[in-house]
Amino acid sequence: MDLNTLLETTVTGLGYELVDIELSPRGRTIRVFIDAPGRENGIDVEDCAKVSNQLSRVFEVENIDYDRLEISSPGMDRVVRKEADFERFAGQDIQIKLRIPQNNRRNFQGELLGCKDGKVGLRLEKEDVELEFNNIEKARLVPRFD
Repeated sequence: MDLNTLLETTVTGLGYELVDIELSPRGRTIRVFIDAPGRENGIDVEDCAKVSNQLSRVFEVENIDYDRLEISSPGMDRVVRKEADFERFAGQDIQIKLRIPQNNRRNFQGELLGCKDGKVGLRLEKEDVELEFNNIEKARLVPRFD
């Protein structure tokens, strides 16, 4: 079983959402970002410890070689990857980078309008645009501080 599948299966089996995975250049540090979408307060230290303990056991059984395992919440500027996330976070500010430019532009920042039929809606200062979901390289929420 590959590492991504192993992490997804274990994290979701514990009742959490796997948001993102980062590997250090030589794969010696594994960073796992988790969330609890149904909970208003998100992830706390106990949640991170629970996932860390379970993954440590699973990695030992599966002979995954690593030096350090870090479990964290996705933070206020969380990565947005899944179509469902683009729906879930509608109304929030987001920064999107495209793989292939649209109208000679790869970077967009505005209010997320949601995702329908494979297109992500975005309200910019002067106009609304639709971006192909499959063309999104990176997307990250932009926290508002009023």
